[in-house]
Amino acid sequence: MACPVGALYEKDDVDAVWRALQDPTKHVIVQEAPAIRAALGEEFGMPPGTLVTGKMIAALRRLGFDKVFDTNFTADLTIIEEGNELLKRVKEGGTLPMITSCSPGWIKFCEHFYPDLLDHLSTCKSPQQMFGALAKTYYAETAGIDPKDIVSVSIMPCTAKKFEAQRPEMASSGYRDVDYVLTTRELGRMIKEGGIDFVNLPDEDYDAPMGEYTGAGTIFGATGGVMEAALRTVYAVVTGENLPNLDITPVRGLEGVKEATVKVGPLGDVKIAVAHGLGNARKLMDKIREGKADYAFIEIMCCPGGCIAGGGEPIPTNNEIRVLRSSALYADDGKVQKKRQSHENESVKKLYDKFLKEPLGHKSHELLHTKYTKRGSEMPHGKDE
Repeated sequence: MACPVGALYEKDDVDAVWRALQDPTKHVIVQEAPAIRAALGEEFGMPPGTLVTGKMIAALRRLGFDKVFDTNFTADLTIIEEGNELLKRVKEGGTLPMITSCSPGWIKFCEHFYPDLLDHLSTCKSPQQMFGALAKTYYAETAGIDPKDIVSVSIMPCTAKKFEAQRPEMASSGYRDVDYVLTTRELGRMIKEGGIDFVNLPDEDYDAPMGEYTGAGTIFGATGGVMEAALRTVYAVVTGENLPNLDITPVRGLEGVKEATVKVGPLGDVKIAVAHGLGNARKLMDKIREGKADYAFIEIMCCPGGCIAGGGEPIPTNNEIRVLRSSALYADDGKVQKKRQSHENESVKKLYDKFLKEPLGHKSHELLHTKYTKRGSEMPHGKDE
């Protein structure tokens, strides 16, 4: 995304995915991050900010995927787990501010440069990894398929997701959570290699049980989206009613660091912050290190603009395009989706009833949560590990 001569490319996984699709012994399933549907059309000459969800699903089916699911399903699940984790920390005096953890570039940065602050990170896996863990447990069980025969592919706007999928701790089902990660550009290339006329495809729908999502899941792709989605659910869990206005506009937009205060019933004023781009992340992390951060919850995205401007998205990506892609996700949330809060997702409710039992429970802890590693030597002066 930043290389001035276009020489830097992601590690290509297209051939490995073609091989899996052509292997009759494998059941190949796919998930797509929210940001893909707002950018994939650009690979086929459509204007930036065109929402292509239905065509994307149709294209994936024609490429030969056995089931087309959606990362947004586990984005909703992440909000339930992360929202409950935040409430637990607030009530029990846990480490605050809690910081979201679904951007693997940001996680790696934190492990190296702020190893003394790792306790602030939410223990929730990213939606990609939660999906992978459930694909080889919950889905395998429901569909009656041996998990060793399932190949789990994800389409991400992010080159760091390839690294995240390979982390040794991301195999809690006994199998790799996610087998292959393709970027938006790689998927565009596969669709072209498959001779598919993308622009004229009909709109199709996701498969059950891991295809349903709410508006809260889709806005994960824009900076501030995770925060907004989490607040909608935290507010409802604490007060028993919905936020008076589900659009939390102070956390939207391309300003480097955004702050807001939301009144959450008996919890009183909850102060939050959102940063995107690692220069802005440093500002917040230094504040925490100095003991000057009075936030309860912080969202950090490695890429300026969030996932809609990830390293695997169509080139070029500039601020004008960031705004158009974000607007497509907010339109999906505000106009397309009938349900806009993660806890309203019926398929997620069913997942808890049948399989996970409860948020932060034993099974959730095993499959959906993770730990981080102090890797860096950059400790604050006067402290050591």
